[in-house]
Amino acid sequence: MITAFVLIQTDSARIPECAQEISEIEGISEVYSVTGEWDLIAMARVSRHEDLADVIADRLSKVRGVESTTTQIAFRSYSRHDLDAAFSLGFDS
Repeated sequence: MITAFVLIQTDSARIPECAQEISEIEGISEVYSVTGEWDLIAMARVSRHEDLADVIADRLSKVRGVESTTTQIAFRSYSRHDLDAAFSLGFDS
């Protein structure tokens, strides 16, 4: 599974509508409204790198109100559980 974070700038008058439309795209698992330089951050989860082109370039970027995107592809995922296991010294309490 390939995970990508898509940073999205939108027309400020269409942030909620953009978020809703983006959340309905197959391959988008979550959309967040955020503060700062970007208006929305979407998480794309696909099977193949080639699928990112369909989800992001062909569909997400064409949602009315989306002005620009930047995509960050995740190399590795770390959860609290993973970090605890990685740094565990193996001592029982």
